[in-house]
This record gives sequence, C-alpha cells and structure tokens, in this order.
Amino acid sequence: MRRVRILAVVTLAALFVRSPIANAQLDALRKMTGGSEPAKTIAYFKVKGRLAETPVVMPPLFGEKPPTSLKGLLERFKEARLDDNVVAVVVDFQQAALGMAQLAEIHDSLRQFEAVDKEVYLHADALTTGTYALATAASHISVVPTGMVWLTGFYGESPYVRGLLDKLGCVPDFERCGDYKTATETIMRTGPSKESEEMTGWLLDDLYHNTVGLIAQGRGMTPEKVKKLIDGGPYTAEEALAAGLIDSVQHTEDFVANLKAKYGKTVRFASHYGEKDPFKIPEDNFFAMFDFIMKMMNPEPRVYTKPSVAIIYVDGTIQTGSAERSPFGASSGAFSTTIRKALDKAADDDSVKAVVLRVDSPGGSALASEIILNAAKRVEAKKPLIVSMGNVAGSGGYYVTCAADMIFASPSTITASIGVLGGKIVTTGMWEKLGINWQPHQRGDMAGMLSSASKFTPQERAKMRHYLDSTYRIFKGHVESSREGKLTKPIDQIAGGRVYTGRQALELGLVDKLGGLEDSIKYAADQAGIGDYDVRVIPEPPTIFDLFAQRSDKDTISMATGGTFSLLNQPLVRTVLPMLAKTDPLRFEAVLHALQRIELIHNEGVVMMMPEDLVIR
Repeated sequence: MRRVRILAVVTLAALFVRSPIANAQLDALRKMTGGSEPAKTIAYFKVKGRLAETPVVMPPLFGEKPPTSLKGLLERFKEARLDDNVVAVVVDFQQAALGMAQLAEIHDSLRQFEAVDKEVYLHADALTTGTYALATAASHISVVPTGMVWLTGFYGESPYVRGLLDKLGCVPDFERCGDYKTATETIMRTGPSKESEEMTGWLLDDLYHNTVGLIAQGRGMTPEKVKKLIDGGPYTAEEALAAGLIDSVQHTEDFVANLKAKYGKTVRFASHYGEKDPFKIPEDNFFAMFDFIMKMMNPEPRVYTKPSVAIIYVDGTIQTGSAERSPFGASSGAFSTTIRKALDKAADDDSVKAVVLRVDSPGGSALASEIILNAAKRVEAKKPLIVSMGNVAGSGGYYVTCAADMIFASPSTITASIGVLGGKIVTTGMWEKLGINWQPHQRGDMAGMLSSASKFTPQERAKMRHYLDSTYRIFKGHVESSREGKLTKPIDQIAGGRVYTGRQALELGLVDKLGGLEDSIKYAADQAGIGDYDVRVIPEPPTIFDLFAQRSDKDTISMATGGTFSLLNQPLVRTVLPMLAKTDPLRFEAVLHALQRIELIHNEGVVMMMPEDLVIR
C-alpha cells in the first residue's frame, strides 16, 4: 500500500509539473487564484452543460472541469449579492442543460439582486423558451444582431421501446399497481394509454403555466400577453426588441463597452467569481508543490466549529448497495447503503442540528427506497428533517420523503407517482435469433418465476401481484401516515401512479411549501434555532486525492454486474445508440433512460419508478 501511495504521489507530481497541458492549467489556476478583487467588480457567471445536484470536487484534468452544482451556484450568487465590491452581474446560461425546477430556483435567486440594487445582465446569441424564461430574471436582456429568441412554447414527447424489444426477440411481462403507473407502457406498448395521455396533459399544462408566470413576472407583462407572444414566436433579435421581449440588440464588444461606460473603465469582469479553488498550486518551488501533494494525499478531516445544517442528496435512480468512486465523481445513482450511512452519521453527529434531504430522483428499487426511508426516520426522531425536491421526486423519490417534518418543492418539480410495478424481460426469442437454444430443468413449482425463459405462469403472476399489492399498500400507508390531516383527497384518488407538478402537489397536500434549496436550508436552521451555521454535504464529495490514496469504506458493497443480462450490451443496441446520441441527443437520453429502467426492473424485480421520460423542447 505504501509503495502504491508513493507511486501515486510521483504520478501526480509529474501530471502537475512536467506535462505541457498541466503547466498551462497551472498558469490558468494561478491567474484565477492570485491577486485581490478591485474596488469595482462585475461578477460573471456561466453554466455550460448539465447543472449537477450533488457537488463534485475534482481538478480540471484533461481540460474538462466537473459540472457546476446548483448548491455551489446559488452560494456564489449569494456571495455576489453581499459583496460591496460587486456592482453588477452578468449571466450566461444559453448552453446550460437545466431542469425545470433548477430553472425556477435560479430565476428566484437572480431576482433577489433587486433588493440590493444590483443589476443583472444577460447577453446571448440565441435563447430557447426555457433559457428565455430564466433570462427574464435579469434587469437587462441583450441578444446579438441576427440572433434568435426561440420563444415557441413546449413540445413534449416520450419514447416507447416495445418495437425495439420485438426486433431483439425480447418479450416484456410486467404488472403494475395503479392505472396511472404508466412506466411499464414505454416497455409494453408502442404508444400511450388514455390514462397516460391525460396525465401528460395536466403536467404540460402546469409546466407551461409556471413558465408563463416566470416570464410575466420578469417582464412585467400579463400572462395573456405572454401566451400571445409565445404563439407568435419565434423572433429575430430585432423583432424580440420591438415586442418588448428583450432590452437591446448588440454585439458582445458593444455590450462590454456599454457596461464599462456605465460602471467605469477600471471595472473588472470576474469571470470565475466566487469559485473556490482547493487546488491552488504553490508557485516556483517543486518541493513546496511536492509537499502540497503529500498533504492532499493525507488530508485532515475538516472540523466544523459552528453548528451546521447537513445536506444529504438522493440524486438519480435509487438502487441497493454503495456508490463507487471514480476519477469523475461517484457512481451514477442514489445508493441505499451510502445514503443510509450518511443519514445515520447526520443523526449521531451533535454538530449537525438539522438535515435537508435533497431529492432529485425518478425512483427505483422498492427495497432501497425503504432502507433510505427507515434511516430518514432515525434522523427525524432526533432533529429537524426537511425535504427539498429538485427537478423530479417521484415514486421511490417521493417514498423516501415520508419521514420529513416539512417538504419543499418547486412549482415545476415533477413528483408523486405513488404506485408500484414489477416484472421481467423474456429473452428466449433473442437467443433463438442467434441460434442458441436453452433446455430448462426445474425443481419446485415456483423455481422459474424470475427466469427470463418464459412469461409468468398464472400461479407465478398471482404471486407477483400479491407482492406488488403488498408493497403498494405499504407505500400508501407511509404517505397517509406522514401526510395525516394534510391530504385534500382520499389517498386512492391521489395515488394510482398519478404524477403532479409541485404546485399541483401543494394543492393536494403532498408537499408543504413552494421553494428551493436555499429556502429549505433557511427553514431547517430556523427550526433548529441556529442563526450562525455552516452548510455541509454528507458524505463530503471525494477528491482525486482520495482516489489515489485508495480510501474505501470497509462496509462498501460491490456493485459489479457481471453475469446479469444487459440490453445495453446487445449488438443491435450498441450499434444504434451511438448514432442516435449524435443525431438526436435529447431523444437518445430518453431512450437510454428507458432501457436502464428495464435493466433495473430486471435486476430488482419490484420497483417504484416514474411513468416515463418526457422530452420537452
């Protein structure tokens, strides 16, 4: 182990010192971290690509920075609001991939600059309906000449993969609890049922309503006028200016020059404002750098001297087992063992006075959801437990919230989906197409229940239905118990797999307040009676030095999947998916999620998942 660590240190030293690319990165890092801010600063914020929920602490290796986290971005906005040196803010979100709830949270945070008399500027080449809705939080919206404002509304579509399964020779055999629990439809059918169409309709109606509301609020228009403008879109930059959708049409050079003319020629644009750099490199001294790396390889645990509010993330598909570390962050998904340990740690740590469970998950394993909920109850028995819902908190993602004292959701959060489904994929036809035959041997009437060789027998199907019904009753029982006196309708009129926006869920009593992550943290602190406090993430995001040091949890469960059936590894799928990823990335991601859902159901048996992946353009 010691030799491995020494080798890792030497490797890191070479990486940071001898590589021309690394040297360039060092120069960039030094420029970012050196010097002090001038008296007047314009804080510049840019988000490119996905906005992560769970923070990632990794250096910009190989020219790629880890994704910006929502928590980190909101904290930087707050820092800019309180910084007397910051006179204005410029934001660029035109290449960001934001969920509807994230968009609403950022919009609210940017609007708060009005209270401190700091203007927010947005300059873009083009804007979509979503990015324009976010842009309306700015004091001034500018678009380049001949640019476009694609304010056209929402177009939603969902993938149905039954035809693909037929081509592969696979037969889906699934059962569900709830007519609106339509997650199996994307696998079993080539199109939606009446219930699915109805539910998609009310979701899109409310998401559209919320987006119209953001634009109306930001531009001082009536909702009726906004709807009329949407129906008349898209607009060139010049047309958008004439319609009152934006405030100016100018090239970037003119945009910058105008800001300097307004705030003074000495004003500085802080392009990385508020970014904390844990990888500041000692300059001009190799041995100092070597000592720096040695300390990073053996970091001392951070000591929290003030009371704290802990944030624990349920981020991604809920699965059993533990997250595994990689050079680019933790395993994708919300793993029950990892989250259970984090909740137990927060419950037992006296410095943690309250916990915010941040949920951005479409659900997943019923067993894993129960494990997380049970651990959440142990927290709630000792200290305030507040839930903050992100873009999605449905099915298993709602199940885990049932221990909370208070649930916050964005108006555009997708939540509920109280229902259960389970089944298997029959793969005999696929093997036959490959010329491979299987000869079954069975001892015991129920031995082949989970076999992929054939569909359920009537006896097996009855057992599966019994298991699903039992899990469904437990799910509804958790909801009724946790929301006692709050539900505005009987549980069977709310459950059945029905999905709602956060605003609709508030009306039904499924959530308590509309608000984002910052609102949840403040409420948790108030409930704990603390005014001066730290905000910490449990477990702390691993750094690259943790990985090289090979730190691991002795209770970690391996998530190796060798030997399990994977649709993603089938030759036809492996051939087609890369082509789809390049030609139609939004649809590709939805199809990929559908196939991953099949694998999860195949491996877990009974799951609590959202009905479908709705692509909104």
